[in-house]
Amino acid sequence: MRVAVIGAGPSGLVTLKYLLTAHQFLDTEPIEVVLFEAEDAVGGTFAHRTYEEAEASLVSSKQLTTFSDFRPTADDPDFLTTARYVSYLYDYCGHFNLWPHIKLSTQVVSVRRRPGGGHVVSYRPTGAWIHTGRTSHAVQEYECDAVAVLHSADFKLKKQFGEGKTVLVMGTGETGMDISYMAVNAATDRVLLSHRDGFLCAPKRVPDPVILPILGNKTEPGRLNVPVDSSSASLFDTAYVHPRLRDHMLLWEYYDAFIKWTLWLVGGSRYGLGQFIGGIPDERYHASKIFFNKSNKAMPYISAPYRAAAESTMIQRIRSSLIQVPIADTHGRHIDLAPWPDHIDSEGVVHFRDNGRREYARLKHEKIKPDMAIFATGYTQTFPFLSPTHYSPADPTTSTTTTIWHASDPTVGFIGFVRPSFGAIPPLAELQAQLWILNLVVTRNHHPLLALNPADEPQYRLRMSKTSRIQYGVDHESYAYQLALDMHAAPSLAEVVRLGWTYRGSDGGCNAGAWYKLPLVWALGANFNAKFRLRGPWRWEGAREVLVGELWDTVERRGGFFGHITLSGLPMLVFGTISLVLYLLEPLLRLVFPGPRGC
Repeated sequence: MRVAVIGAGPSGLVTLKYLLTAHQFLDTEPIEVVLFEAEDAVGGTFAHRTYEEAEASLVSSKQLTTFSDFRPTADDPDFLTTARYVSYLYDYCGHFNLWPHIKLSTQVVSVRRRPGGGHVVSYRPTGAWIHTGRTSHAVQEYECDAVAVLHSADFKLKKQFGEGKTVLVMGTGETGMDISYMAVNAATDRVLLSHRDGFLCAPKRVPDPVILPILGNKTEPGRLNVPVDSSSASLFDTAYVHPRLRDHMLLWEYYDAFIKWTLWLVGGSRYGLGQFIGGIPDERYHASKIFFNKSNKAMPYISAPYRAAAESTMIQRIRSSLIQVPIADTHGRHIDLAPWPDHIDSEGVVHFRDNGRREYARLKHEKIKPDMAIFATGYTQTFPFLSPTHYSPADPTTSTTTTIWHASDPTVGFIGFVRPSFGAIPPLAELQAQLWILNLVVTRNHHPLLALNPADEPQYRLRMSKTSRIQYGVDHESYAYQLALDMHAAPSLAEVVRLGWTYRGSDGGCNAGAWYKLPLVWALGANFNAKFRLRGPWRWEGAREVLVGELWDTVERRGGFFGHITLSGLPMLVFGTISLVLYLLEPLLRLVFPGPRGC
């Protein structure tokens, strides 16, 4: 089999790796693979679209973001810097010998169907490289049996702001937050940040508030709480949850209430951590409908003009005297939150839409002339090389099978084209690549297609409004677990206990703690991909070592009320009890309320 991979971001690289190693795990001959990348380096967005003093590190943790069988070093912090993550991807290419299969500076011009089956990829070099004494840009072709399409802004440096300028940033996603934070810490005169209809600024780490700050208590120096994306317990949240509970909104309602209650308790606002302006409207503000913005360095500057008034009430004074996350010092600087611009007139004055919010009332009488306007408004996914004549619809957001491929053509896979509300794309791309390649192999070997149930999809899809620009949102934990179930790679409790009991370390010696560490990481840890390498078609011997070592340390670090109690103990108690009752009553429920069966 021959496969083309388009794009050398994390999703493309992990797909390439699994294709090249598929014969070691699956009943197939070695697969011939070529990866095409238009840029001159691997890394995708992380290598080519980063900018000075962006969020100093990734917004997803190393525990979750890095691939299951190539782990970060013990010295790496919880959140890798962008440069370190790109270095990690280069090391990944070297470790698995991917470089001979990667064509850099190579643009894919078109992909068309080949008569009799398969595809023809037309490509050409984009760099001025010399071949037989002349510059060569001739279009070449690569015939293959399958194609994987992968997901990979002109602003980069603080000096581009100049000095004494008024900067208008449009968009409150993570890029907009990064740029506005960079701008307010540059030699600018004023920074404005425009939003359309609210946003939610969330912490990257589990909140570690000061208890009784009124007594002079302070945070413990050097203490770093566990990353939020690695903090949830999977037992009774995704594993062993009854299908009726899984498909019900009760799980979402619990986490929605928990998020809002926690944000208010530790920071004074239910709309975001320390966020006193720009909240999402109540009709849209639900955990099942939103994406969390984890680039939060700009938030203290945005809230600065509103904090004093918000914290002046009696209830806020009482709350903040009892519990409060530390407040960053903005040194007198602030970012003006603004509505979305309506237009800029002939004199260069920006006119904002009246959104009925406090930020409009605060700015409406000002005459603001931005010297620089920066668009951080997201992107639209287009695939001009996939001709609608040959591929309809050429759009991953409308794929009908686990958001990866269309049921009508499983040989074209879209890897990494989902957006988790809280989590990371690279680990989901790893699971997507595993499932897509597995399906390719069983199809080619004339085995039945994987039995994927469309009824499993709603439980991991976000409940986005029909007018939302992004329609491909997923819940990271639910989606990862479902992909594992589809591959028969989700281990049972009995399997995990057995694997822990029989574990021998990499040196062949007995790990005395593995018998309890492995089951506890499986139950209390998030859905790390290493869990799904314990069994199934992609089973890997090193998975146990990762889980009882690095990831055990992560679970063990989780502590206190917000760690073990609210994130693990309470939901396991509530949802475990409900699932147990539902399983006991299932025979009666099937008679009275026909619905999903089994687990």
